This record gives sequence, structure tokens and C-alpha cells, in this order.
Amino acid sequence: QGKLVESGGGSVQAGGSLRLSCLASGYTYSGNCVGWFRQAPGKEREGLAVIATGFGNTHYADSLKGRFTISQDNAKVYLQMNSLKPEDTAMYYCAARPFPNWGSWHGLNPSEYHGWGQGTQVTVSS
Repeated sequence: QGKLVESGGGSVQAGGSLRLSCLASGYTYSGNCVGWFRQAPGKEREGLAVIATGFGNTHYADSLKGRFTISQDNAKVYLQMNSLKPEDTAMYYCAARPFPNWGSWHGLNPSEYHGWGQGTQVTVSS
């Protein structure tokens, strides 16, 4: 298990869509959680969505209001982002942690995750 690798970022106009990919080799079998996070300049890293790999259960931050979807396909975890807004502009990261238990698996505290990669930049213009 090592660092996860993000890709798929880019520049898009408001209202557009992007699909981010996270190569999460070694983390996509049962017993792990892979999450997507973002960090805008001057702001703290924010948890967006998490998937319990191998089980398929997903959880989202309330702030997303159904615009983003996390999914898994073999060793990759995706984040489909629709109806993008300028405030979605940020560096996007994926990271992983061991599956803790069914009561707390959906946590999105960045300090509990590891394997941070370089991130992929998303820029949304108005």
C-alpha cells in the first residue's frame, strides 16, 4: 500500500461536469475506505465523499446536495461531479483508511486518512 494517484481534473465552465479518478491499488478490497477531499487556497481540507471499498456503501458531505457521486471499479475510485460551481474550484485529493466499524466508517476527517497523492486541480469559471 502506498500513495493514491488522482487524475481527471481540468478547467470547466459553471454548470459543467468532470469525472475524477483515483488509482487506489491495494485499498480497493474489503476492509478499507477511500475518500475524496478538496482544498481551496486559504481554506482547510474538506471531506466530500467516502466509499467502503468492497462493500460499495457510500456517504457524502451534506454540502454537496447530490451533485457529486463516488463509485468504485476495480482498483479505481471515481468522483463524478455535476452542476459545477465556481466555489468548487480547488485541488482535489483521494486518500484511504482502514475500515473502522459500521458505526463510524463514513467519517470524513482528513487527519484519519493516509496515502495522500499530489492531487488534481479543478477550476470552474463563471
